Amino acid sequence: MSQNILQYESKIWSTADLLIASGIKTSDFPKYMMPYFAMIMLESRLVRHYKILLNDFGASTYDDIDNIEDFIEEFKDSNLGYNDLVIKQQKTLAEICRNDKTFDNDFETYLKAFDPDTKELLGVDRGNTEEKYLDISGVSGQLRKKGILFDTVKKWSEIDLTDFNNSDITTLEEHIKRKWADISAETAGEQYTPDDIIALISEIILSKIEDNDAFLTIYDPTCGGGNLLFGVEDKIQERYNRPTKTYGEDWSDSLYALAKIESRFRTDSDIRYGNTLTNISFIEKQFDVIVANPPYGVDWKGYKKDIENDTTERFHALPSISDGQFLFTQHILSQLDAKGLSVVVHNGSTLFSGDAGSGESNIRKYFFDNDWVEAIIQMPTDEFFNTGIYTYLWVFNKNKIEDRKDKVILINGSNFFQPLKKSKGKKRKEMVFENRKTIVDALTNFKDTDYAKVFDKWHFYFNKQAIMLTNVDENSKTFESQLPVKKNKEGEKIRAKSIKLNPTKIIQITDEETIEITDFEIETFDAKKHKSLFDYFNDELKPLVNSLDYKEANLKVATAKKCYYFDADKETIIEETKESKTALGNGKIVVKTSFKKATKTKEANISIRVELTPDYEKDYEIIPYSPIDTENQRNIANFMAQYITKPFRYIENTIGVEINFNKVFYKPEQLRSLHEITTDLNDLENKLSDLEQELAI
Repeated sequence: MSQNILQYESKIWSTADLLIASGIKTSDFPKYMMPYFAMIMLESRLVRHYKILLNDFGASTYDDIDNIEDFIEEFKDSNLGYNDLVIKQQKTLAEICRNDKTFDNDFETYLKAFDPDTKELLGVDRGNTEEKYLDISGVSGQLRKKGILFDTVKKWSEIDLTDFNNSDITTLEEHIKRKWADISAETAGEQYTPDDIIALISEIILSKIEDNDAFLTIYDPTCGGGNLLFGVEDKIQERYNRPTKTYGEDWSDSLYALAKIESRFRTDSDIRYGNTLTNISFIEKQFDVIVANPPYGVDWKGYKKDIENDTTERFHALPSISDGQFLFTQHILSQLDAKGLSVVVHNGSTLFSGDAGSGESNIRKYFFDNDWVEAIIQMPTDEFFNTGIYTYLWVFNKNKIEDRKDKVILINGSNFFQPLKKSKGKKRKEMVFENRKTIVDALTNFKDTDYAKVFDKWHFYFNKQAIMLTNVDENSKTFESQLPVKKNKEGEKIRAKSIKLNPTKIIQITDEETIEITDFEIETFDAKKHKSLFDYFNDELKPLVNSLDYKEANLKVATAKKCYYFDADKETIIEETKESKTALGNGKIVVKTSFKKATKTKEANISIRVELTPDYEKDYEIIPYSPIDTENQRNIANFMAQYITKPFRYIENTIGVEINFNKVFYKPEQLRSLHEITTDLNDLENKLSDLEQELAI
């Protein structure tokens, strides 16, 4: 650069002085600054191209051009945009702002002189349309009401970027967009990717692709203002001589407009507006490289039906409605070429959220089953501008070399940073070249170190084995042994599920009250108190029965000759007669009631039933997984033999996948020796004794 373009950063930011004086909130600055910043970027590049084209046509001024029609046609064919006022009359913003009396009309003419596509992006006269993008007409109208429109535009017009090339202006744009992101992001899910993370992502990609003349397609499905997408492209082109084309999509009006405008000044770029998850703009394409920092911690309930009815087969499973990160990642992998590489930024929830069988776990399993995950890299905290959380780079590779197949490397980069001299929002750290090189080298070497661990992918799988436990009493006896056995039609022995009692009285005594149900003909129904028998059942009897607790208090069920209750100390059902008490084994006393409506032959009535059943309890055990079925079954059986002492039967087994960075890289704190602690305590006692003596004096 002939001069440092970043000198304009402070000048651009000073345009906000007028906004502050007018009572506009800092968080709203981007809304009021983006349209004018886009406008001066456009104008500077149009003027710059105008001068280049004049030279190509052998003219020094517009009036010297021999064939005006060819000149204008060639200018428009460049797809940089067009402004009739700027090109034909050389009337720039600076010219317009020289006369405050004619400014309003001149500025309106200036805006309307842009080509239709540019007017759409800037939001010129969009009225009440839903998509206003940068909405320059609306913003200008608000500033006019505050009496600062002329002064605002004049300040912007003094920023002349004509002498700078596209790369220079992109650098300035990224610095300004970063500051906007810092002050305006509403949620932790809206992330501007810092330069050092962009550099790391680029260096990872450069370490994996070849330096040849093959065409390279780069895609970002959540491109925002394009800083990650264009930043990666620039860094690849700095190092490698490969032709590239960038593709991006976003549905933030203003950020899309900035990225679209930026794309015009690149050799080959296609930026589209829309929600990647529902618009599917590039669904027919496959890309060589995909980079993304999708929103996280942001729900997708607003387009839940669209996702559930999606017919593209992109979504193998659906994550929790409260966090759509994995929707974007599945979309990314559906559009990644069969030999493609992708680096995606996530927060930590995608590593472990959701139990086995959940959407998140099934999505992770889908990635690992296909062997697309090559590395997961933990970033330092405080790396992003509006959140201090840990973030992670997922490196997906559909073309792993042979010795990396079915393997994954975890890299702990949380300590590879330098503190910033001055914090930028919540960003207090940055990864300098040496930090990034350490990570890239670890990925390249693919070997165990203190901060990198290589695993077979199966390490992250686990069995969630469901079992049905049969609870036993103190003598290891279950009530199940009391159930009668009968043969079915096929001659198979079938054990009954319960023993039904004919109760005459049900009593439960607690510290607060005694509950007694003695009359099963429901003579206690009081027609004066209840409108109907159903009201009595619904309001009194049903809640009463539901409150009975056979374990926690003394519930007794009497039949004509016997009484049954649960001995909580011995964990068994007791059958009591006048002569004896018998322990029947661990089980449940189940009391149920139901209301039966009146029929032509019977009046409405209430029934109360009591059953004795075994006490079954569903449980889950987390057991290491093996991809070899016989070995996996042996793992499960050995685990059960070692840890489960009650009778049980297997139910379903669900395979889950999760990644636990803390477990892999946890280093226990070194405890001090007893001698050191004793020495320190003695020293403190001596100091305290000396202090007491000084005070006594």
